[in-house]
Amino acid sequence: VSVPDERLDKLAEMYNPDKFTPATLEFVDIAGLVKGASKGEGLGNKFLGDIREVDAIVHVVRCFEDIDIIHVDGEINPARDIETINLELILADLESVNKRYARVEKIARTAKDKDAVAEFNVLKKLKPVLEDGKSARTIDFDEDETKVLKSLFLLTSKPVLYVANVSEDEVGEPDNIEYVKQIREFAATENAEVAVISARVEEEISELEDDEKAEFLEAIGLKESGVDMLTRAAYHLLGLATYFTAGEKEVRAWTFKRGMKAPQMAGIIHTDFEKGFIRAVTM
Repeated sequence: VSVPDERLDKLAEMYNPDKFTPATLEFVDIAGLVKGASKGEGLGNKFLGDIREVDAIVHVVRCFEDIDIIHVDGEINPARDIETINLELILADLESVNKRYARVEKIARTAKDKDAVAEFNVLKKLKPVLEDGKSARTIDFDEDETKVLKSLFLLTSKPVLYVANVSEDEVGEPDNIEYVKQIREFAATENAEVAVISARVEEEISELEDDEKAEFLEAIGLKESGVDMLTRAAYHLLGLATYFTAGEKEVRAWTFKRGMKAPQMAGIIHTDFEKGFIRAVTM
């Protein structure tokens, strides 16, 4: 998916380049999770394996009533749906932590291995929190502990964006939707982010021309499509940002991690640019 950016569009207007290259994000559509997945129910381990491969989780939660679309649990309850998914991910993580705990503890205590001690200290922090039904995201780790945490590839340590899928009639006023309030309250406890879209509206938008799209969005009280908003929110969630190069041959967006220095950012284009870095000209 291309990351929408008005600055890039403006540069394209200025330079009229032969080539136009926006930043992109890859979304992986993973089949829904059912209760008991950590024990192999439904797609079970395949689902959990797919999630281990991604950098962040976009969790779409149903927040609309429709008698023609059956809910697996028979009623609409976003808080319960989030809890079902989270619990399965927590149980999968707890199993991973328990497997490593005894082995790493032995090495840390007997061999006095520095890396094993560091890992064991992180595992000691994780185990009681996961046993309490909370995700790894709720724990504060320092810089060294965060490096260890990444090596454990836990599902609940990944950043999460909750997407409230609301009805077409309500998408223009999300602050008034009780279901959305519930999701926002929960997300605040996990330092997670929330976006509100209507899949039905997105389906309609996808079939319109650009000028019709703008009119349609304005008519229902939106400034941009949910897909654009979701893409930007995911980009921000991953700690990504963009810089640009512009000329007649190409106008291009380059993706970097927030906090990188200019020489490192130049190295994204070519390693020689980082080695022989002189300056960055900004405007």
